[in-house]
Amino acid sequence: MSAPRTPPPPLRPPALRPGDTVAVVAPAGPVEPQRLAHGVRVLESWGLQVSVTPHATASHLGHLAGRDADRAADLQAAWTDPRIAAVLCARGGYGCQRTADLLDWRAMAAAAPKPLVGFSDVTELHRLFAARLGVATLHGPMVATGAFTEPRSAAHLRRVLFTPETVRELPLQAAALTPGRAEGVLAGGNASLLASSLGGPGPVVPDGCLLLLEEIGEEPYRLDRILTQLRRAGVFGAVAGIVLGDFTDCGPPQAVAEVLHDRLAGLGVPVAAGLPAGHGPVQLTVPLGVRAALTAAPGAGASTLLLAEPPLSPRAAAEQDTTDHDRKDTRPCAS
Repeated sequence: MSAPRTPPPPLRPPALRPGDTVAVVAPAGPVEPQRLAHGVRVLESWGLQVSVTPHATASHLGHLAGRDADRAADLQAAWTDPRIAAVLCARGGYGCQRTADLLDWRAMAAAAPKPLVGFSDVTELHRLFAARLGVATLHGPMVATGAFTEPRSAAHLRRVLFTPETVRELPLQAAALTPGRAEGVLAGGNASLLASSLGGPGPVVPDGCLLLLEEIGEEPYRLDRILTQLRRAGVFGAVAGIVLGDFTDCGPPQAVAEVLHDRLAGLGVPVAAGLPAGHGPVQLTVPLGVRAALTAAPGAGASTLLLAEPPLSPRAAAEQDTTDHDRKDTRPCAS
C-alpha cells in the first residue's frame, strides 16, 4: 500500500507594484462608509488603484454586508478578475462562512493566485483558500477598520505587500507557555472561528502546522470552552507548535493567562506568546501558508518566529509560477 501523497506547499502569490489595481470586498459584516473611504485613501497613497466591489456598503439583516449571494459574487469576481492584483477585506464581524458556501471553488482555483488580506471572521476564508486553492494568504489589518490606519500596522502590511523580502521575522514579546522548537506552515487565526468551522468542509488546520490563535470579547470561561472544543476535536493534536496573538477584551489578563496555560501548556508542543496580531492596538501581518521556525523561550521577548521564505513571491518568479500552473495544475482539487 503506497503512502499518501503529501500535498504541495501553498503557492505564495506575487508581490504588488505601484500602479496595481486592488479590490476591496466585504464578505462578512456591514461596513462603515467613512472608515472605508479613509482606508481607500491609504491604499491610494501607496500608489495603488482601488476598486471597491459593488455591494461593499450594502446591509442585510443588520449584521451582514448585503445578501450572501451578492457578497460571494463580489469576492469571486475580484479573485477571478486578472486585472485585480490583490483582494483586501473591508472588515470582519460575521458572514464569511455563509459567503464561502456560495463560492464556485473550481472557478476560483482556475484563477491566478493573488494576496488575500484580512483577519477575524476572515479566518474561514484563510482556512478554505489554503485547503481548496492551495494558496498562501495574509492575516492582516482590514481596510475599513481602525487598525488599517494605525501607523505600525499599516506600514508592516505595506512592507509585506510591496517588499516581502524585508519581512523574515515576527516579534514574540511575551514569555513562552511551553519552551521548545518547531517548524511548520503558519495557519489559523481567530480561535472561535476555528472552533465554529468544526464539521464544515476541509480540515480546520493542516497537519504539522504552527497554529496562530487570537481572540476578542470572549470571557475566560467562554475562551476555555472554545479551546476545550478544539482540544476535544483533536485539532491541537495535529499541530507542531502554537503561537498566541492578542486576546483583546477577554477579561482580566491574569485570568486569561491562566486559561491559556491550563488548556495549552500541557499539549507537548512549544507554545509561544506575545505576537502583535489579532484585535490588539498593533496588528502585524502574518503570512499564513508560509513555512516558519518557532523557538519558544521562557524569557519575555526571548522567543523567535523566523519565516523560511518571504510572505509573497517576487513578481517575476511568481509570474513564472503562474505560467507553470496554467500548464499543469498541482493545487488541491476545489470540489
